Amino acid sequence: MTKADGIFKENIRKILEEGVWSEQARPKYKDGTTANSKYITGSFAEYDLSKGEFPITTLRPIAIKSAIKEVLWIYQDQSNSLDLLEEKYNVHYWNDWEVEGSRTIGQRYGAVVKKHDIMTKILKQLEDNPWNRRNVISLWDYEAFEQTAGLLPCAFQTMFDVRRVDGDIYLDATLTQRSNDMLVAHHINAMQYVALQMMIAKHFGWKVGKFFYFINNLHIYDNQFDNAEELLRREPSDCQPHLVLNVPDGTDFFDIKAEDFELVNYEPVKPQLKFDLAI
Repeated sequence: MTKADGIFKENIRKILEEGVWSEQARPKYKDGTTANSKYITGSFAEYDLSKGEFPITTLRPIAIKSAIKEVLWIYQDQSNSLDLLEEKYNVHYWNDWEVEGSRTIGQRYGAVVKKHDIMTKILKQLEDNPWNRRNVISLWDYEAFEQTAGLLPCAFQTMFDVRRVDGDIYLDATLTQRSNDMLVAHHINAMQYVALQMMIAKHFGWKVGKFFYFINNLHIYDNQFDNAEELLRREPSDCQPHLVLNVPDGTDFFDIKAEDFELVNYEPVKPQLKFDLAI
């Protein structure tokens, strides 16, 4: 069992046994019915990537490459265009959040990164003074939210810090989410931001250190309870998966591609589970 498997099962049990029901829920299922959920607040996990602790479950297959492509769309392309996401990366699941026939997700995610030139600023700050304590990516932009409709960002804040240990510099990252669909998106979100952390570390020739993951509202939707019970019954794989970025140290952040990543020793339990998404 990986550390992530243990945390995953513990959170599922906690939500099912101790969670409370959502009230006035915003999301809907595709048939139009309200997507209620049980949730807990203030979930936190810590993974030491330098010791091989990666936040990915073996209890079901996780589509890591699609998750990484989404990160490239947001932080390299700095785009909200669904056409770009489909044509460049062959990723389609964001179509459910298209805003009013615009072929965009509104002024969200990549549009906010571009608006504030966030990645250029973060990389420059880390280059000028790696030990500065202001390396914050925030996608929570009230002005942008007022300009267009669209899903408000779930993974909305990332912070980076460095440590020097025995002569090596390690890059740590903290991801904060306001909301997380535990069974569907938990490890997808975590691993895509680990990928972002690895890209920045490679840019500077540093090692990856710790990944901290805080979620304010961690939930399971009411049509997922059978899948939750199935995941609790499953025995995790004996594998110890880890993500590798196969580019030389010093590779420019904007030159890294999805195919440069390799998920090694990943043998998840099958069959895959099906989920009806709350939109």
